[in-house]
Amino acid sequence: MIDTLEYFDELKKFFEPSQAETLAKLLGKIYKEVADIATKKELVELIEVVKSLSEKINRLAEAQERTEGRLAILEEKMAELAEAQKKTEERVNELAQAQKKTEESLRVLIKRVEKLEDRVEGISDSVGYSLENASFKALPKLLKKEGIEVIGNFIRRYWREEQINIWGKGRLKDKEILILGEAKVRPSKKEILKFIKTAEDIKKAEKAETFLIFVAHDYPPIIEEYLKEKSIKYYWSYEFEGR
Repeated sequence: MIDTLEYFDELKKFFEPSQAETLAKLLGKIYKEVADIATKKELVELIEVVKSLSEKINRLAEAQERTEGRLAILEEKMAELAEAQKKTEERVNELAQAQKKTEESLRVLIKRVEKLEDRVEGISDSVGYSLENASFKALPKLLKKEGIEVIGNFIRRYWREEQINIWGKGRLKDKEILILGEAKVRPSKKEILKFIKTAEDIKKAEKAETFLIFVAHDYPPIIEEYLKEKSIKYYWSYEFEGR
């Protein structure tokens, strides 16, 4: 009598318990059939079948062993991936916190810059008004050299949304003209072009000839050439001294 329990214990080493139990029962059944075989030919055929079955079982066991090895590697890789993902999430959280701190610092910096801009603008306005006030006193004598007699006093005046720093009237060759000027610390081409456009609008609206002037503390050479090109009279602030 075949000991199926012994076969079951051996098969469990390579298969799941349910699989091992099924195979053990199958072997027991085969053994029983062998015992009942009457002829040698049938026994030989059965031996071949058993041999073939045994080979297939061995191949199946090897295949399952390889599969288990691959599964083990896959589980290891998945564990590594999970760890890497955890570290990535931690890094993302760190970056989010760093960005939050950066944004807060940026907000503080923007507020400081805004306050600084207000202070600079205040200083610029103060310097600009001082320059304008000085020009109001000095320009009548300076313009007289150009053959222009100033009528009345110079004033600041708004034209629509734009402030004209120097606004006055004068007489040139017995013809009344409108004197328009800008006072800047250091004028730029952009500021000059903007002033010219505004002056043209005023000329059309007032229907008067205009004489354009600039007064400043500093003129880069390229700006001096540009003012000459546009036929705009310009004065340096040091020309106002003693006048």
